[in-house]
Amino acid sequence: MTRPKQAHNHRIALARLANQGISHPTFAEAGDVVAWLGALQAQDYGGTLWAIGLRMAGATEQGIEQTIAERTIVRTWPMRGTLHFVAANDVRWMLALLAPRVIAGSVGRSRQLELDEATFARSKEVFAKALQGGKQLTRDEMLQALEQATISTTGQRGYHLLARSAQDGLICFGSRRGKQHTFALLDDWVPQTKPLARDEALAELTRRYFSGHGPATVQDLMRWAGLTAAEAKIGLEAAGKDLIHETIAERVYWLARDLPDLINGIKTTYLLPGFDEYVLGYGDRSAVLDPANAQSICPGSNGMFIPTLVIDGEVTGTWKRTFKKNAVVIEVAPFRPLTPAENHAIDAEAERYGEFLDLPVVLPHTSSP
Repeated sequence: MTRPKQAHNHRIALARLANQGISHPTFAEAGDVVAWLGALQAQDYGGTLWAIGLRMAGATEQGIEQTIAERTIVRTWPMRGTLHFVAANDVRWMLALLAPRVIAGSVGRSRQLELDEATFARSKEVFAKALQGGKQLTRDEMLQALEQATISTTGQRGYHLLARSAQDGLICFGSRRGKQHTFALLDDWVPQTKPLARDEALAELTRRYFSGHGPATVQDLMRWAGLTAAEAKIGLEAAGKDLIHETIAERVYWLARDLPDLINGIKTTYLLPGFDEYVLGYGDRSAVLDPANAQSICPGSNGMFIPTLVIDGEVTGTWKRTFKKNAVVIEVAPFRPLTPAENHAIDAEAERYGEFLDLPVVLPHTSSP
């Protein structure tokens, strides 16, 4: 059973598809996508590559991996204690603006893990020495360096030591070594950039968010970036000349002033990765997701988001990929019966994903709800 489509939700959803670059994938470079959105949640590495690629014209997974190796985009922990990709030019000012609150908010967890400031400082010394000279080390190698320095990495200690060093601007992810991710010194990985004053950084973050995610509310911005109400107010006032707002269903929505109207005539069917900004980029997801289906895309509210099928702006089902020998199998589980035209559109989107991976696609008959 589906909910009646409300006109204002439909309008918001289509505008977000356009402004996020999903319905008009015209970006030429992965760095342009990441800079436009401000940041992309990136704990699911392969899914995030697709999140970038689906917003580009003719992208391939290999091409985006090359962009990472060329150090145009950086994977680190800038906000909400969660991995994101950010543009290389943005990584330092975003860390300076957003990471301190994440660090302050993790004090209780650090105490549980018996991690104090002295231990964090020692771990950074170990990492700096291990990575000097432009080295890139895998996670296991980084943790081995800590253990050799008699710093325990048991439980979640290793993860928190790595994340803290990244939040402090010492390390970031490097290139992959085979299938393993590596870490590098941030100063070795990307050149120094001009720092932004706090109010300037808040203005830039606000401008990026509402350009790449609008229409959205101030509450959405606060949740996405982890800002306080006071910080969001400063950012909005400083960026206000570049933004417009309108009241829809008694809520105030903001977006960039100079965005073209791209809603009419758009393609409407998409296979989005599980942590895509179209779903994760908002505190209130009701414009694109029926609350009755929330558990279907994040079972048990455990923070693990399943890839979504989006039709006409609304999350209409889930999908999964399975790699077989020289092929990828795409299985779709809709929340409602699909029309032949919708199934045909899903087939086309699956083929597009296969082209991105440079693999043939096997698409079984769509499952019934």
